[in-house]
Amino acid sequence: MKKLFALLLVALMLIPMGVSALAGDIEMTILFTHDLHSHFLPSKNEGGGEFGGYARLMTVIKEQREKHPDAILVDGGDFSMGSLFQTAYPTAALELRIMGAMGYDATTFGNHEFDYLPTGLVSMLNAAKNSGERTPEIVISNYLPMDADTEVREAYNNYGVKSYTIIERGGVYFAIFGIFGFDSDDCAPNSGMAMIDPVKAAKDTVEQILTECKEKYDAEPVVICLSHSGTDGEGKGEDYDLAEGVDGIDLIISGHTHTTIDKPIEVNGAYIVSAAEYGKYLGVVTLGSGKRLESYELIPVDENVEDDPEIAEMVENFKSTVESEYLADYGVGFDEVIVNNEYKFDSVDEVYATQHESTLGNLFSDAYKWAAEKTMGQKVDIALTATGVIRETIPVGEVTVSDVFNAASLGVGTEGELIAVYITGKELKNALEVDASVQPIMKAAQLFFSGVEYSFNTNRMIFNKIDYAMLRGENGLEKIEDDKLYCVVTGMYAGQMLGSVKEKSFGLLSITPKDKDGNPLTADELVNHVIRDEDGVPLKEWYAITSYIQEMGGEMDSSYAEPDGRKVVYQSLDPADMLRNANKFTYIVIALIVVVIAVITLIAVKIIKKNKKKKSAA
Repeated sequence: MKKLFALLLVALMLIPMGVSALAGDIEMTILFTHDLHSHFLPSKNEGGGEFGGYARLMTVIKEQREKHPDAILVDGGDFSMGSLFQTAYPTAALELRIMGAMGYDATTFGNHEFDYLPTGLVSMLNAAKNSGERTPEIVISNYLPMDADTEVREAYNNYGVKSYTIIERGGVYFAIFGIFGFDSDDCAPNSGMAMIDPVKAAKDTVEQILTECKEKYDAEPVVICLSHSGTDGEGKGEDYDLAEGVDGIDLIISGHTHTTIDKPIEVNGAYIVSAAEYGKYLGVVTLGSGKRLESYELIPVDENVEDDPEIAEMVENFKSTVESEYLADYGVGFDEVIVNNEYKFDSVDEVYATQHESTLGNLFSDAYKWAAEKTMGQKVDIALTATGVIRETIPVGEVTVSDVFNAASLGVGTEGELIAVYITGKELKNALEVDASVQPIMKAAQLFFSGVEYSFNTNRMIFNKIDYAMLRGENGLEKIEDDKLYCVVTGMYAGQMLGSVKEKSFGLLSITPKDKDGNPLTADELVNHVIRDEDGVPLKEWYAITSYIQEMGGEMDSSYAEPDGRKVVYQSLDPADMLRNANKFTYIVIALIVVVIAVITLIAVKIIKKNKKKKSAA
């Protein structure tokens, strides 16, 4: 009887837990990150100190688990692509394995998980599964393999990728699903996936979740969306629209835009939160009664946090994996110092902030030109890079191979490789105009060139801001000839962007990459123009920069101490500056203004004459 009574007592004690979960009377804590980008090691702050690093992040996670034993740990995607560790993505799945060791319950796909193309994603998922180690669940509701792509579907099934998962923790049911945003899809042009409208997919998924929880557990879950869509940092954006359009979501972990949200944004009963990129912070959300916000904190992960020894050892072991499986082919080491740098280069934020000549952009484009000429054994007229592919800066002091890779880490599949194509002089001028006219509305489109100098007036007419442009040739400055073909070297990502200029500029500008004979190339054909050495090894962006810096003899070249005048940006309303080398866009607008003034003048004259006649008649 005593044993029976004890069992009944335990049962009675468990019943209130389910009721409490339904009523929201117990603590519900969610720990979260997003946009980790393979940043296993700490990053350097511009003003000194460090941030991030998985060993330090693990220490903070453990501290929070002591305070909140029933907390769940989730991630909002882009867990890969951003450091040398990504090079083992398709073969060893280091990112998912270390996240598993850290106790992540669930994550979702970001656009960079598709940088290695569908074949790379398949290999990564299978490598993670075959490791036999614990890995986080992957949830994604609206970014799915094509019906005919059986290989990707099989890899999804093998790993266990699903639209949502339900986790019970401390009597609370957490229902977690993943959403892929429109901009993320734009940033993954080679994913090969089929996208369902995020709002529609979220509505359907939330409905399934609520039905399952009611039927199976007779409980109302905490519904969490791991969204790789983002906000603009001011409360708007795709995740704001998602929350507004879908009922029943309690929390949105908002990734993709690398946003820091200091105070949760409440929309339609959902809280939108973000904790910056690269593990700068661990986000902590605690919901209380009625699933209302009880507390919210972004805990800094910096040099004041001690390493967790287990994760620190794991990272060091992964370094060895990268060195043996990847870097050995290039003859360099992970932490090998390649130059001492005494000059401050722009931070990534500074590169994005304004239109200007950046010594960081100059270094990248100069390196591409130098390395391409050395590899191909021929002259390259112009090299260029874009703000959107610059991921970190080159630090002051000792610069390692790892530092350079982090700065130029955008992809290792088709992206991340340098291509050599041809464009006409007229199209080169259009490319300069993209830099001058498109950047204000698309920060990632700012371009940095080697082999050309130009200036533009920001007050001039859009698509006619350039007022001076010349080639910097072997014999000094040379005129750009409209019909001549020029050899251009750039990364695959920027090359694809050049091909989309016509669409982005509403047909007003056009740049079509071509082969040496002037035949137009499609985006799919660009892969055939990857620069390769005599052994067929493709020239990577990071390695072009590394080898260029190595040629400097141990000290950063003083030419990068300050800008050299290759791009001059100014503001002027002087008529001479406004009309210098004006093109058809300016003259069309001037003609329209003249016509409008003429029409207004004619109407005014008629009105005056009519009034005079009335006065005369009176």
